[in-house]
Amino acid sequence: MLKVSNLHKSYGSIVAVDGIDFEIKSGEILGFLGPNGAGKTTTIKVCSGMLIPTQGSVTLCDYDIIKEPTEAKRQLGYVPDDPFLYEKLTGRQFLEFVGEVYNLSPKQRQQRIEKMLLDFELEEKADELIETYSRGMRRKIALIAGIIHNPNILLLDEPTLGLDAVSAKKAKDIIKHMAYKENTAVLLTTHIMEIAEQICDRIAVISKGKLVAIGTLEELQQKAKTKATLEEVFVNITQQEAGKKVGE
Repeated sequence: MLKVSNLHKSYGSIVAVDGIDFEIKSGEILGFLGPNGAGKTTTIKVCSGMLIPTQGSVTLCDYDIIKEPTEAKRQLGYVPDDPFLYEKLTGRQFLEFVGEVYNLSPKQRQQRIEKMLLDFELEEKADELIETYSRGMRRKIALIAGIIHNPNILLLDEPTLGLDAVSAKKAKDIIKHMAYKENTAVLLTTHIMEIAEQICDRIAVISKGKLVAIGTLEELQQKAKTKATLEEVFVNITQQEAGKKVGE
């Protein structure tokens, strides 16, 4: 389980995340939905331990990411929006390296790497240097690296960014498999309504660093007082929030 309590993150006078609270249970997918600059990536970076919060706490399977970083990060798989890859390694070598870091046996590494290279149609390019890969291919390798160890908690920042339609569907299928078959708690950020609507159990709407709504699509529709699409619900909720601030 992932639990975020009273999370704040500021850069000087700029408030990026402003008092966010949420929980994700094992086997659940929560989508963070918001425009660019809303605070989605900052939140996920704090959850991963890459950024230190100004205030508040993040626990991963009851381990505090600040107080118990080693144990907390063992629970975690993280795929950032702009992942770092060792470009002088081949795709296969990089995945072997990641598997070793997570203490997978040689047999486990081979089985999982071969299966996922096949799933993402990378088997023919697996022994070429990553520096020759397209953006979409790099994205696929990063996704494989993030899930190769079957983490208890999976953080995904714009997971389908740069993927073609076939690979994007495969990525969504794998995310659902991780949650519903492997019992992984999944947090993903996206600005694409369709992705949030298709695969998320609950959706959190974030705007200007604040969590303005969280719930199932039906619950968000009730809050927005409409049975419309998620896109219209999102616009309605964010406009309601903007109206509150104007009236304050």
